[in-house]
Amino acid sequence: MRDVSSSDTLRIVSYNVRYFGHALRGLASTLGPKRRVAAAIAQLKPLPDVICLQEVETTSLRSRVAHRGAVEGENQLQAFMGRMEEMFKEAGLFMPYVALYYPAHAYRVRTVNLYTTGLAVLVNTQRLTVDSHNSAAPMRITHHHVEAMREHKQTRICAHLRLRDARGRHLHIFNTHLSLPTPFAREFWSQRDKMGFGRNQLSEAKLLAGFVQKYSAGEPFIVCGDFNSAPFSPVFRYLCEEGSFASAQQRMGQLDPASPRRFPTAGFTRLRMHIDHLFYGGGLEWDDLSDTYPFGDERSHFHGLSDHMPLIGRFHLPAHAPIHSHGAAPA
Repeated sequence: MRDVSSSDTLRIVSYNVRYFGHALRGLASTLGPKRRVAAAIAQLKPLPDVICLQEVETTSLRSRVAHRGAVEGENQLQAFMGRMEEMFKEAGLFMPYVALYYPAHAYRVRTVNLYTTGLAVLVNTQRLTVDSHNSAAPMRITHHHVEAMREHKQTRICAHLRLRDARGRHLHIFNTHLSLPTPFAREFWSQRDKMGFGRNQLSEAKLLAGFVQKYSAGEPFIVCGDFNSAPFSPVFRYLCEEGSFASAQQRMGQLDPASPRRFPTAGFTRLRMHIDHLFYGGGLEWDDLSDTYPFGDERSHFHGLSDHMPLIGRFHLPAHAPIHSHGAAPA
């Protein structure tokens, strides 16, 4: 058994924060959830080295209408990082994170953003260095089933960073959020299982896998996020088989082919779903999923803060990770 307290061990969090608006059922962002999410992160021991967030806004009516004390010109990620500073200071901790934002889509009426979508990645700069990233132009992976609806469909993207540890070893982080299965396909209405069975989702998974394979270039990588896909669905199987991704949850025994919903990562009313995933490859080895709890488990510091639960895991890079000069993110 590997000693997971080793200084070589790194930790990651992947979390759909629902625009920090869960307290108002996703209708608007408020200050309280930002504080509570930041406080929950500060309680993790050891602190994560990488934090990947899904459903993070820029600046919009939804992100500010109920946000008392909002600072003029401050976007949602900046507001959250301000709460991180507060909560870490209260806990007597140094706040080591820098944040990168990856814009995806904006729903506008004339010049007013009603709401926006995007991804964010926080990096612990005491442990890792950012070599390159694609935040200025995230990879678009959206499948447009109806061409006439192209401008109205929410854009799906993949965020990418190439990181370097203290020993010079590289690690690629890919953060994404796939579409829901399209209701415009005939099979959507004829099949019982839907999450991960949509033809649009499979198209996005193929684009995602190709992007990961191209830019990781044989170096260790993690692909995480909200895949809107159940374990062992066509999307999951494609990523594991054709994409050559390994599933951390499967490796750690959280997944059961006979019961794909037995460890739910998200919930809506009484519905429970396992749709968030941690995949990895390139020689990286997974150690644990400590502090990852199923949706609704009150033992988690994150209980009740979103309609998803965070995936939290530790891993380590190979002792002699390959070094490539062509693994940087696209400009």
